[in-house]
Amino acid sequence: MSAADVDYALSRVPASARHGWWSVGMQRFGQISALSQFLLGATLGFGMTFWSAFWALTFGAVILELVCILIGVVGSREGLQTSVLARWTGFGLGGSAVVGVAIGISLMGWFGIQSAVSAQALVGLLGVLPQWAWSLVFGLGVTCIAVSGFDSMKWVAYVAVPAFLVLVAWSVGAELLHHDLGELMRSAPPGPPLSLLEGTTLVAGSFMVGAVIAPDMTRFNRGTADVIKQTLFGITLGEYVIGLAGVLLAHAIRSDNVVAIVTSSVGWVGLLVIVLGTLKINDWNLYSSGLGIVNFASTVFGRDVNRRLVTLLVGLVGSALAAGGILDRFTDFLILLGVVFPPVSGIMIAEYFVVKCWRAELEASRRIGAIPASAPVWVPATLVAWTVAALVGHFVQWGLPSVNSLVVGFALYVIAGKLGWVRGVGSRSTHDAMQHGGVSATDGSAVGRGPLSAS
Repeated sequence: MSAADVDYALSRVPASARHGWWSVGMQRFGQISALSQFLLGATLGFGMTFWSAFWALTFGAVILELVCILIGVVGSREGLQTSVLARWTGFGLGGSAVVGVAIGISLMGWFGIQSAVSAQALVGLLGVLPQWAWSLVFGLGVTCIAVSGFDSMKWVAYVAVPAFLVLVAWSVGAELLHHDLGELMRSAPPGPPLSLLEGTTLVAGSFMVGAVIAPDMTRFNRGTADVIKQTLFGITLGEYVIGLAGVLLAHAIRSDNVVAIVTSSVGWVGLLVIVLGTLKINDWNLYSSGLGIVNFASTVFGRDVNRRLVTLLVGLVGSALAAGGILDRFTDFLILLGVVFPPVSGIMIAEYFVVKCWRAELEASRRIGAIPASAPVWVPATLVAWTVAALVGHFVQWGLPSVNSLVVGFALYVIAGKLGWVRGVGSRSTHDAMQHGGVSATDGSAVGRGPLSAS
């Protein structure tokens, strides 16, 4: 199986497959400038003044940018997707498998939910088919894009993101022409008030899972400078352009109903906004879900499964669940599952930049374009820090829950590292596959596959 086949799902992305910051940044911007960002802006605008919402978006964006840049730099340097990288950034093989399956299930769920949202819009836009059928059509269409991999998603972004922005400008402009912009910026919020802390929490929490899986995207960046440029471009513009548009529209029509907002004046154009606004985040939901499950299968079952096949199967399941309307019942579960993600970033950042138990192994293997020859099976200190941090994020209501859990995970891991408690339990080979038909470690596409033998 070639590296192109698996899209480097279990190996380093070689220099020859890296991209300039603009093509990667366009996809980051596509993730942020999505339908969900409209919804977030409308929620802020319904409960906050324009300038309060502006500061909530600013503080939330800064938090997200810091996390995305730090974890993104790790992904760019090592060229590894998130769950594989986790093997040598604090989690070991067992922990990385848990990370992978959590990412896979969570993002498959959100893929299905957003497919259902687009299906509702397509029913209003075109009719012809019932909602369940449009769920399948949209879901399978996005699946074809994600199956093809990063290059395919790049070209879709080049088309979908500008089209989305043009349609947003049309729909926003059509509504705001009937209002005095200065008056909207001075007006009181139409709904129950939100504090600045609550607003910032919504902004930072809305994309925290995206921040955790940043290496899935940044592994295609050429270096640190590209990661910084793409993150600042994608997140800053996404938060301000789409978020503030949602704020103004919420003030204009006195509602936080995103569908009503984007369809209030321009009808089918607004519905097309919903479809395009969902497309560019949903292909990455599915792509990262497939990567997580590939790592899980490799780690637990010792099998190097085809990323394209896994992505296809996940897309089929997510589309079917969307068509059946089942996923509505799992939203609370998916939100709860999201609590476990922020500490993952905190722990990975702490290990890579501060504790550095496995940093030397990563650097040595990077010089020959391989992955480290072995990895710890479990890291007990990580499991404790991860669990405590997730509980803090879930139960402690003060401050920003997602930030609280991330900081607690980071701090506990650093403390454990300084006390000498960060130690791997067991060690297993990651290179058995290269002795059984795997790709050579010297061409930048070595994959750890095959049954993992204890060393």
